[in-house]
Amino acid sequence: MSWFESFILGLVQGLTEFLPISSSAHLRLTAAFAGWHDPGAAFTAITQIGTETAVLIYFRKDIARIVSAWFRSLTDKAMRSDHDAQMGWLVIVGSIPIGVLGVTFKDQIEGPFRDLRLIATTLIVMGVVLGIADRLAARDEAGGRHRVVRERKTLKELGVKDGLIFGLCQAMALIPGVSRSGATISGGLLMGYTREAAARYSFLLAIPAVLASGVFELKDAGEGHVSWGPTIFATIIAFAVGYAVIAWFMKFITTKSFMPFVIYRILLGILLFVLVGTDTLSPHAGESAG
Repeated sequence: MSWFESFILGLVQGLTEFLPISSSAHLRLTAAFAGWHDPGAAFTAITQIGTETAVLIYFRKDIARIVSAWFRSLTDKAMRSDHDAQMGWLVIVGSIPIGVLGVTFKDQIEGPFRDLRLIATTLIVMGVVLGIADRLAARDEAGGRHRVVRERKTLKELGVKDGLIFGLCQAMALIPGVSRSGATISGGLLMGYTREAAARYSFLLAIPAVLASGVFELKDAGEGHVSWGPTIFATIIAFAVGYAVIAWFMKFITTKSFMPFVIYRILLGILLFVLVGTDTLSPHAGESAG
């Protein structure tokens, strides 16, 4: 991997990690369209450490409060009813599905799941799901002429059941094209949570999963499967760009619809099917180069 490739891929990772359009799919597609080698699941996981570092800094006050309350709840029974302490447990519970499924399907994630036809399918299907969830949320928020506005849930109403459902939604993002934020936000909206609550929990829930995945994949870098220099460079780029995207996205979702992302996902998925169907692009473009 050249330094130019790592710069572009780091930029793509930072731009797409927190948007509901799938960063892993875009890293895969960027390489395929440019005629580069597929950067691979290990490169993706390691560069995500950069974007998750951006999450740690952006939500540092929330994270510090949650971690402090969680640790105190281990010895102080009175703290166990504290919302922040409960959030700590819910993040742990919600991280279980992706941990189990990530280890179980590791070979598929690094191989068959990166087929461009599968990516095109997940882009379209999850785009439709996000669109439906977004319309339901908009309907509840706007109400109707003869209907009272439905009150949507906040994170204070999050329980173990919903936490696990959020976690299962996040685990779907092991398939490129699904999108971690897209799947968890869609799940949250369908369960009746506000846009802000669904997005905030999505970002918090991703921290342990992404950091664990990145650390786990570091061994591949040590074994020569990933170029150290370009990968670190891409991770730094992803961090800087990712922080700016988080700040923008958290403001965007308070007043705007997800429909632009829905339309983009569907059009990109259709384009992929056309390119692959006309043999303009191989569904395994770049894979064999390793």
